[in-house]
Amino acid sequence: MDTDTSLAVATDNDELVRELLSRIADKWTLLVIEALEHGEPVRFSRLRESVGGVSQKMLTKTLRQLERDGLVIRRVHPVIPPHVDYQLTELGRSLGEAVCGIWIWVEANAAAVDKARRAFV
Repeated sequence: MDTDTSLAVATDNDELVRELLSRIADKWTLLVIEALEHGEPVRFSRLRESVGGVSQKMLTKTLRQLERDGLVIRRVHPVIPPHVDYQLTELGRSLGEAVCGIWIWVEANAAAVDKARRAFV
């Protein structure tokens, strides 16, 4: 591989890494992954209830991005009315496991952060 090709691959990889970090750090993405972590398929309406506060449009957008990235499987059941459910893929589950440490840290340190915020002038 020549130098120009190496730089192009590194640049493409850097862009992908930044895009994925941005998506993972998104509030709705983490909440959707948490809502799906139990492994069973979850219907859209139930997912929206579990996430809480998310609009239908934002939940749809988040789920489409997760599906495109291979983190979520979307299944449409051919019944009337249509029944759609979502489930984490193996890749999505591995992301959930990786993010688990952040959740644990937040829960353990939320009070200290709150105290620091109140003391900040």
